[in-house]
Order: sequence, then C-alpha cells, then structure tokens
Amino acid sequence: MSNIRAIRGMNDILPDETPSWQYVEGAIRQLMAGYGYSEIRLPIVEQTELFRRGVGEATDIVEKEMYTFADRNDDSLTLRPEGTAGCVRAAIQHGMLNTPQRLWYAGPMFRYERPQKGRQRQFHQVGLEAFGVASPDMDAEVILLTARLWRLLGVADDVQLQLNSIGSAQSRSDFRVALVSYLRDHFDALDEDSQRRLDSNPLRILDSKNPDTQALLDEAPSLTDYLDDQSRDDFNRLCALLDAAGVEYSLNPRLVRGLDYYNKTVFEWVTDRLGAQGTVCGGGRYDGLVEQLGGKPVPGVGFAMGIERLVLLLQECETLPQATADADVYVVSFGNEAQSEAVAASERLRDAFPALRIVQHNGGGSFKSQMKKADRSGARLALIWGEDEVAAGTVSLKALREDDKERVGQQSVPRAELEQTLRALLAD
Repeated sequence: MSNIRAIRGMNDILPDETPSWQYVEGAIRQLMAGYGYSEIRLPIVEQTELFRRGVGEATDIVEKEMYTFADRNDDSLTLRPEGTAGCVRAAIQHGMLNTPQRLWYAGPMFRYERPQKGRQRQFHQVGLEAFGVASPDMDAEVILLTARLWRLLGVADDVQLQLNSIGSAQSRSDFRVALVSYLRDHFDALDEDSQRRLDSNPLRILDSKNPDTQALLDEAPSLTDYLDDQSRDDFNRLCALLDAAGVEYSLNPRLVRGLDYYNKTVFEWVTDRLGAQGTVCGGGRYDGLVEQLGGKPVPGVGFAMGIERLVLLLQECETLPQATADADVYVVSFGNEAQSEAVAASERLRDAFPALRIVQHNGGGSFKSQMKKADRSGARLALIWGEDEVAAGTVSLKALREDDKERVGQQSVPRAELEQTLRALLAD
C-alpha cells in the first residue's frame, strides 16, 4: 500500500522552518498594533458568489484558479483565494462600517495554479484593510506601514515601490475603449493569453510578461492620459506625502493589479531577489467594493503580502535571526522515584521561570543516551536526578555548552536552592 502524501502545491511547514515564519509573523503583528490595526479572523470557505461579485468574473482567479465545490445542500462554496472580499463581507454583515475601521488578517488562501518557488496552491497571506477614509493620506499610511516592515525585517534595500493610478470607473472605461481599439489593430502580434483577455479583461494585458506584447504596448494609449481630475489630484497628493516621508518610488503606468475591485491608487513592492516571483506585496484603493457587495458606499484601501515569499526573501538576503536551541534546560532521571522528583521539580521551575524552555526526558534509557539527547537539544544546562541525588536531597547540575563549562562545570545543588541557583546562572 502506497503512502499518502500531501496534495501537490499544499506543503507542510516543518519544525525547522516554523521559527522563520514566527519571526516574520511576530514583526507583522507588532507593526499592525503600532499603527492601530485590529485583527479579524475570517472563514476559509465562503459562498462562491462573494468572489464572483467581488474579485470579478473575468479575472484569472475566478475563471481558472478557484477551488469551488457544492456542499450537501448543493450550495456553491469556494476556498478563499484572497482575503479582501471576505473582510468586506464580514464588515458589512457585522455592521462595522458606520465608523472608520483599520483591520488586518492572516491565514491560508487557495488557488489552483502551477506550483513553483514562491507560488503554491495553498499559500499564506497577511492582508490589511482600512475602511471609511477616501483621502490619499490613508493610502500613504498603508504604504508607509509596509515601508516600515521592510526596515524591521532588514530588506529595505532589496524591495522597490511601484505606483500608479488607474482612475475612476469612467476613466478606465474610456481608456479601455481606446486600448482595445489599438490592440485589435495589432491582434496577430499579441501573445495567446493577451488575445484571450482582449474582450474579457484588456487592462490585464498591460502587465503581460511577454516581451513582444510589452514592446507593442510602447505605442499604445496611456491610462495616465485618461485620468479624471480627482484621481490625478489624489495621486499627486499621495506622491507628495511619500516624498515628505522619504519613501522612494517609481511610477509604473502599466501597473493595474489583477483584481477588478481596484480604483485610483494601486501599488506593488517588488524585488529582483526572487526570480520570476518578484512581487512581495501589492494593494491599492477599492472605493466601490463595499457597495458592490451589498453595503452602503464606503471607501477602502488595503494590501496583501505572501508569507512564503517574505520568508524566501529574508533567506535570500540572509536577514533571518540565527536558529535558537530547542531547550534551555534538559532534565534527565534514573529510576521511578528519581523520575517522580524530576517531574515535580520541573513543574515548579516552569512556574518560577515561565519563559524558560525546560525539556523533560521521557522514555528512560541509559545515562549516556540521555546525556547525548540533552547535548543535542542545544540546552545550556542539564539537571540530573538519580538514586544518589534522591538520597542526598540534591540535584546534579551540569553545563553542556563550552561557554559555561569552565564557569559552571558540574555541581551538586540542594533541592531547596535549585531555583535560586538557576536564576543566578541563567542571568549571566
């Protein structure tokens, strides 16, 4: 019988990898709190209609990438492919949009696409959504928050901010007519994917990765020429705020993002350290999405970033902290009475030192084998209980690391003084 394996593109995150994830997630959690954003936890499964209406029928996500199925009531459900639509749904459903809201969330998302480095079928995303403020100072806050994250993680020099404004719905509609007219005259020169998108989602052709299509777009109409005055003014104000804060950026008139709900400002943080998967964070403004999903008109702006890509970027830039040991103290014992004392003493030590990682050896074994495991754990100290220690009312304490061996060595400690002795040794 063959072994059951994980589904392709849905990977286990193993114990030697999780410290890197915890480091990134901890930095994000700290940053969100510092800017006044509250965490919201959202369902993994939503009604399919939410993404059809929110993300857009003509997007690649809805057309090709969603995991959609019928439940026992024959309702169409979908594993969430992104977080913004679900966050908007929750905010409407729970009446949260009567005042401005700053929200963030994290968790797995699902898209059916070809797995590759930095792109999986189950991937993990952190998202931020700010509701209720239409002015560009909120766009600036969202971007400044991400800029601070790169500094916290030590990769500020390895990511670059790209900005664009895609204007109002009317701006895009006017531009779309001009773009489609131009591209129809050059239809045969388009790559196959762009030919398919010409009728359904022509703006996505602007970020085609095909070099021939990109060359063709050099002579195409520019979205910048179709911007409405309000969008242009808001974008100029955003740029002025970023300039004042010292955030560098480049203008990318072909940046449109892949979801239908965006309007006005869109942005991406990109890197050349990850090959083809160069976008590490993307977002923008979506002032019409709340109304589109059944709420009253409320402006919004946000972003999403993939944890997998962030961890890969930090690995590539060598900015992850060194891995820590599995334990600070390793407890070994020989015989039932000694083990009983060791277990009880370990619990008292955990009460006294909540942050101390105390690993209890279980399963017996010889002194030699237990001490080998103590050494492999990375612990600084071993606490040893045996028949002699039980009889004498002591504990043997042994230093395991070279830095401690000369200073601490191996010593016998009265049980009543164990906590005090440990506190003095670990403070050094």
